[in-house]
Amino acid sequence: MTKKKNELWEWTKALLIAVVLAGVIRYFLFAPIVVDGLSMMPTLHDQDRMIVNKLSYEIGKPKRFDIIVFHAPEGKDYIKRVIGLPGDRIEYKNDTLYVNGKAYKEPYLDQYKKQVVDGPLTDPFTLKEKIGRDTVPQGQLFVMGDNRRFSKDSRHIGTIPLSKVIGKASVVYWPLKDARIVKLN
Repeated sequence: MTKKKNELWEWTKALLIAVVLAGVIRYFLFAPIVVDGLSMMPTLHDQDRMIVNKLSYEIGKPKRFDIIVFHAPEGKDYIKRVIGLPGDRIEYKNDTLYVNGKAYKEPYLDQYKKQVVDGPLTDPFTLKEKIGRDTVPQGQLFVMGDNRRFSKDSRHIGTIPLSKVIGKASVVYWPLKDARIVKLN
């Protein structure tokens, strides 16, 4: 009888440890997210399921073109691409991104740029026109969706405080046929 009690106790402890470990991993390290909408097309599709790496922003700073998940002002979590870092001057002209006066290629947009026939994919703008400042404020990010014509991003909601960033999203795990690591540029 004591052997059965001992075995039951060992299984209970193992199960409790597994549940606590899963909770710690989910809360502090990795979390699932579902892409809701078309704002990141063609890179991400509506209902793609991804893993958010929370640890990446605990130990390091965001990099340009990272795909991040953040708490948006509307109380929802958004997934967008980092375009501007603190101190950057951002401008779009002739469908080209300029950061601090230097042109940047955005190969993840090439597919959509070829399909557009009635003007640029990304309408021209300066940071001053969008947020009323010449540079991205310290402690903030300027983010945009890849589907530029249909994305609610920093052009509409302003810059994102680093404190609102949940983490970096770079692994699609569902649907299984589309599972991949997302290329950032």
